[in-house]
Amino acid sequence: MAFTSLNYLIFFPLLAVLYWITPTKFRWLLLLIASYFFYINCKPVYALLLAGITVCTYLFTGLIDATDVESKKKRYMVINIVLILLPLLFFKYFSKVNDGIIGLLELHHIRWPLPEIKLFLPVGISFYTFMAIGYTVDVYNEEIKAERNLGIVALFLSFFPLILSGPIERAKNMLPQFKTIGNLNYDMVVQGLKLMLWGYFMKLVVADRLGIYIDLVYTKFSTINGTNLLIASIFCPFQLYADLGGYSLIAIGTAKILGINVMQNFNRPFFAPSMAELWRRWHISLISWLTDYVYTPLSFAFRKYKLRGIALALLITFIISGIWHGAAITFMVWGLIQGIFLSIEALTGKIRTKFETRHHLKNNGLYTIFGICLTFVLFAASLIIGKAENIRDALFIYEKIFSTTSASLIGLSLLIVGITGLILLLIKDGADKYSHIKWLVFINKHKTIGFFAIGLCIAFILFAFSQIPGRTVNFNGAFYGFKNIVPGIKLLYTEDHSTFILSVLSISILLFKDVTDEYTPSKFLIFENKHKIVRVLAYSSTIILILLIGVLDGGQFIYFQF
Repeated sequence: MAFTSLNYLIFFPLLAVLYWITPTKFRWLLLLIASYFFYINCKPVYALLLAGITVCTYLFTGLIDATDVESKKKRYMVINIVLILLPLLFFKYFSKVNDGIIGLLELHHIRWPLPEIKLFLPVGISFYTFMAIGYTVDVYNEEIKAERNLGIVALFLSFFPLILSGPIERAKNMLPQFKTIGNLNYDMVVQGLKLMLWGYFMKLVVADRLGIYIDLVYTKFSTINGTNLLIASIFCPFQLYADLGGYSLIAIGTAKILGINVMQNFNRPFFAPSMAELWRRWHISLISWLTDYVYTPLSFAFRKYKLRGIALALLITFIISGIWHGAAITFMVWGLIQGIFLSIEALTGKIRTKFETRHHLKNNGLYTIFGICLTFVLFAASLIIGKAENIRDALFIYEKIFSTTSASLIGLSLLIVGITGLILLLIKDGADKYSHIKWLVFINKHKTIGFFAIGLCIAFILFAFSQIPGRTVNFNGAFYGFKNIVPGIKLLYTEDHSTFILSVLSISILLFKDVTDEYTPSKFLIFENKHKIVRVLAYSSTIILILLIGVLDGGQFIYFQF
C-alpha cells in the first residue's frame, strides 16, 4: 500500500479517527495491528520474516540486558546482528552473487550446481534491518534499556509510516513515544497535514514528472543525443531528492498526526557548499546511522593513522552505503566515489581553511555559490553510475555527454546576454555585500524603485529569450512555444516538450521554496504565514498543482527497491 495510492488515502483517515477515539493505553496496540495490516497489503508472507526478526531482536536484546559479563553481552550482540543480517544478505545479494559465479564459471566451461535464482526483495527489509541492528547495538552500549514489551518492539520495527522507506529511526527516540502517547494535539495535526501536502507535491509533481523524462532518456540512452542525457543527469538529483524527500515528509507528517515525532530526513541538500555538508543534509537518518554504527567505530580503530585513518573509514563507510543501496557493482562504485570525494575534503581540510582565511572567502557569496554548484555537479555526475545498468553503460553516457552535447549552438548574442546577466548579478551581490543599506533594490522603501527593478528583470529575461536561436517571444497560446528555450535540445517526441517544461517548472517551484526556507526562513513564510489568506492560497495552489500536473498513477517510490 503506497502513500500515493487511493487505498492509503482511505486507510489513514479512518485509522486516525479510530486512533484518537481509542483509549490511550490501547493506542500502541492499534498502531501495531494497523502497521501489520499495512505491511501485509504489500505481500503477506513477508510479514512472517518481519515477525521473525522482531522476535529475534527482542530475545537477544533481553539477554544482553540481563547479563553483566562483557564477553556474553558481545556474543549475544554478534549473534543477533548475524541473524538479523542473514535475510537481507540472502534476499538482496544471493541472486546477484550466484548469477555472477554462474557467468564466471561458464566462461571456463564449468558447471555450477545451483541454478539461476530470482528472488523478490521483501519491501522495507533494508530499513527495518538497520533499525533492529541499531537497537541491538544501543542496548549493548547501555544507551537504552531493553524493552520488556514484545509488542512495543514489534511496533518500533513495523511502524507503518517508516517501514517501507524510512526514515531509519532510533529506538531511544521511538520507544518512549509509543509508551507515552498523549492526547490529540491540534498543532501537531496541522503541522503533519502541511508536511504531508508538501510531501505529496514533491513526489507527484516533481519526482514523478521528472521520472517520465529521465526514464525515457535513460531507457534509450544509446540513441539519445548528449544534450538530452546531460539534462536527464541534471534532473536525476532533483528526482531522487523529491522522491525520497517527499516520502519522508509524508511519513513524518503521518506520524505527527498520530502524536509521534520522527527525525528529519532531508535539509535542503542542494545548498551545501561541500560534499561533507551535502551528506549532512541528504538522507540524514541513513548517514547518521552509518556514522554512529560504522564510521565512528572504524575511525576509532584507525585512529593511529590520523587523517589517513579518517579517509579510510570514510571510504569503507560509503562503500557499505553503496552496497546497501543495491546489489550491483555500479552502486559499490558510486559509494566508493562518494568516499573518495569526502576523503579528499578531509585530507585537504587544513589547506582549504588556510586558503579561505587568507583570501577572506568564508562569507563570500560568490565563493559559496561556486561551492554549491561544484558540489551539485559532482553529485549529479556520480549518480550517472548509480543510474546505469553497468559501468560500461555509464562510461558510454559520460562519453556522449562530453562529445555530442550541442553547446556550440549558443550564438554570440546569447553569449553577450549571458555575460551581461552575470555582470548584473555581480553588481547586485557586491551591493548586498558591501553597501547593503545604501543600495536596496527589490526591498527599497520607495515602492516605485522596487516595482521598476522587478519589471527591469522581467524585461531582461524576455530579451534573453528572444536571443535564443530559433526563438521569438510570443505568448499567443504559446505554452508549447517554449520547446526550443534550451539551445540544441532535440526532444524525443513532440509530446515530450510538455513533460520537459513541466519538469523545469516543478523544479523551479521546489527550489523557490527551498531557497526561501534556507535564506529567509522568517521573512518569506508560505504555509506558516501569519495572514490566513496567504496560508489558504498556499494550500489551495499546492493542491491545484498536484491535481493539474501531478502524476496520479499510484507509482511506487524509488527507494522501495532498496
